[in-house]
Amino acid sequence: MRLLITGGLGFIGSNLVRHLLSTHPTYEIINLDAETYAGHRENLTDVEKNPKYKLVVGRIEDSELVNEIVSGKKFGPIDGIIHLAAESHVDRSINDPSIFVTTNVVGTQVLLQAAFQHGKKEGAKMPFKQEDYTIKFVQVSTDEVYGTLGPTGLFTEETPLTPNSPYSASKASSDLLGRAYFETFSMPVVITRCSNNYGPYQHPEKLIPLFITNLLKGEQVPVYGDGLNVRDWLHVTDHASAIDLAFHKGVPGQVYNIGGNNERTNMQITKLIVKELGKGEESIKYVADRLGHDKRYAIDASKIEKELGWKPKYTFETGIHETIDWYKSNPEWVKAVTAGDHAHSKELVSASKAGK
Repeated sequence: MRLLITGGLGFIGSNLVRHLLSTHPTYEIINLDAETYAGHRENLTDVEKNPKYKLVVGRIEDSELVNEIVSGKKFGPIDGIIHLAAESHVDRSINDPSIFVTTNVVGTQVLLQAAFQHGKKEGAKMPFKQEDYTIKFVQVSTDEVYGTLGPTGLFTEETPLTPNSPYSASKASSDLLGRAYFETFSMPVVITRCSNNYGPYQHPEKLIPLFITNLLKGEQVPVYGDGLNVRDWLHVTDHASAIDLAFHKGVPGQVYNIGGNNERTNMQITKLIVKELGKGEESIKYVADRLGHDKRYAIDASKIEKELGWKPKYTFETGIHETIDWYKSNPEWVKAVTAGDHAHSKELVSASKAGK
């Protein structure tokens, strides 16, 4: 089995690559990653010498490169594509939405078209059937495409897509492209939508690692608005196992929600981390709320649990303590992956002011 993983140097991607190489040691993993500010080779130093692992530096919008890989010319025939590469930070999408459309929408279409073009068996003719394809495609998405919830209720796979940020709108668009390739061409596409991930190797722009690293440096942690926004938290290791199942057992054309059954307000998360690191309430700084800030996300993951037999192994209590310990034990990793952040942020601001 030879799999193309896009965005494998990122947070979820690197954990997935590590999971696949460990769980399926005979598989060959090709990692296509653009090495942006959120994708670092430091995330996979423990597997970079594995003969079953290959890194290709490039962008998913590069159709020439993508076609070279998916056609089999570069490494041999591809059996599957698990697509994670994406611009994913909501605040950055508010600053410059165009980057998100280019990567998340155009890039996804390039990958889907390559899988369609090169994944058909010789002699297959329209109208195509699922059995005409040799490449299975998993589109890894987010619960943010569903919009926001009130105090009660859960997102199901039937919840309408009502994204509220440029980021979530770009992800919804890529999901719909995947659906269209399944409906139009019968291409074996599976879509997964996860709740908020946490765990090792997450870039310190995200809430949990940002708060941990700020407090370790003696800095305050910025809480949006009243801090009562609710998220369901999923350990990245559990997410990786769910994606693995979705690829191997997921039914083409289906959507599978992946959640951790761990709803917490941002303030609960904040106070837990502050207490765990021995700090006081003075470490909390309230800041103006994010534009279009969704109030609550909560996932109903019963479909993947019943149909594919998946269940999260981590409790939030176990996972958050392990995560805090990991960031405390890896200051050099934090330093390495944040080294270029200031310059990157300045670049984004300049581009936004220039109307790019």
